[in-house]
Amino acid sequence: MQGTGAQGSERRKELGLFLRARRDQAVRAEYGLPPIARKRERGLRREEIAFLSGVSVTWYTWLEQGRDISPSRQVLESVCRSLHLSDTGLAYVLSLGGYATAAPSSPAAATAPAHVQRLMDALDPNPAFALFPDWGVAGWNTAYAALYPNIAKVPAPDRNLLWLVFTDPYVRDLLPDWDVTSKRFLAEFRAETGQRLGDPDIKYQVERLQEASPEFRAAWDRYDILGFESRERLFHHPAVGVLQLEHHQLSPSDRPDLHIVVYTPAPGSEASNQMQRLMSGPG
Repeated sequence: MQGTGAQGSERRKELGLFLRARRDQAVRAEYGLPPIARKRERGLRREEIAFLSGVSVTWYTWLEQGRDISPSRQVLESVCRSLHLSDTGLAYVLSLGGYATAAPSSPAAATAPAHVQRLMDALDPNPAFALFPDWGVAGWNTAYAALYPNIAKVPAPDRNLLWLVFTDPYVRDLLPDWDVTSKRFLAEFRAETGQRLGDPDIKYQVERLQEASPEFRAAWDRYDILGFESRERLFHHPAVGVLQLEHHQLSPSDRPDLHIVVYTPAPGSEASNQMQRLMSGPG
């Protein structure tokens, strides 16, 4: 497997744990296999996945154990097919195996560059904010501050989207579907950062969230991954009620390390008027 040192070791470990989790969660009936002991309908044996993938049981065991071996791209693709992984799952496994371009390193700057901030400001009254690779919030516009007033009050080290979602009571109240949304964010975060779990910024965020949030810890141990998809989101704001917004994401071509998240009014909703009222303040 490509990659040496601490990052290579972290990627091998992540790959092994991810494959094990997917194997444990596989539905046996989808493979035409009967339940195993105690009528367990989920979970495949290592022998079964190794056979389906055309590799030896010993080799596949080493892969799950995170040993320093060098699987080919073709073999990893075969394992992914055997586990019925999605395209996102395939890309994730290949990235951990060293067959994808490394994600950009976290920038040294603490805030978004001026031209990115001007772009977000121009998007008012649509809430917008920018994320660094570790999901640290790099900047935001006035509309986002109206939607989530705490953003300006949070200490800079805690200004991380995943940290806020799992630890800020205001965010939990803001999201009527918090249980679903928080797990989706975590799955997207893992898909984006898996090959960089050894980076200090990523490792720091994961370790402190594991200590601070039982919900994060339980969801993290499931090894779910999801690619980003634009979608409708609901926000329950105490001043204007429930807003229906569409969640979009883009990256500037000159700053691909940044993700700009934009919320636009959902078709047929009152979100545009609600955001105008919210930004105009009391009265």
